[in-house]
Amino acid sequence: MQYFSRDSDLGHRSDLTAQDIEQCYRVLEALREWQVASRALAEASKRYMKLNESDMRAIRMIIRATESGEIVTPKDVAHEVGISSASTTKLVDRLVAGGHLVRVPHPHDRRTTCLEVTESTRLSAHETIGRQHARRFSAAASLSADDREAVIRFLEALTDADTPQGELASG
Repeated sequence: MQYFSRDSDLGHRSDLTAQDIEQCYRVLEALREWQVASRALAEASKRYMKLNESDMRAIRMIIRATESGEIVTPKDVAHEVGISSASTTKLVDRLVAGGHLVRVPHPHDRRTTCLEVTESTRLSAHETIGRQHARRFSAAASLSADDREAVIRFLEALTDADTPQGELASG
């Protein structure tokens, strides 16, 4: 099935050949297929770890911070996940009860607790998400330096193109 309309009048195409246009659609279709695969992988990871998206984001953030020697508090989780302090308390309670996080005393502030990922959850994330990251890295490493620069420029241009504008930006 053809996902993208070939008849759009919204994009500038007058300086492109028919072959160029077809190649552009192949790029967009490949990107769409990668997004579908990426979403499927994220869903499989959530099911495997029995977590929702906010839980996964919190755990990934705590693992990254810990690897960098940073201390993580519930406030940091709230900021990363974009939820209220009450929702953060529920999230942390759920992850502690599920054996994914532990609360530990803050080294400098007795009023605050820190959060750490349990070793079993860290290992599980390493074996699933870590392996997937390694496969993505290998895909990037297999490209020439010039091709990687082209991909970087393309993805940066897509980021700019997908930044909400007009009525979408004011929501």
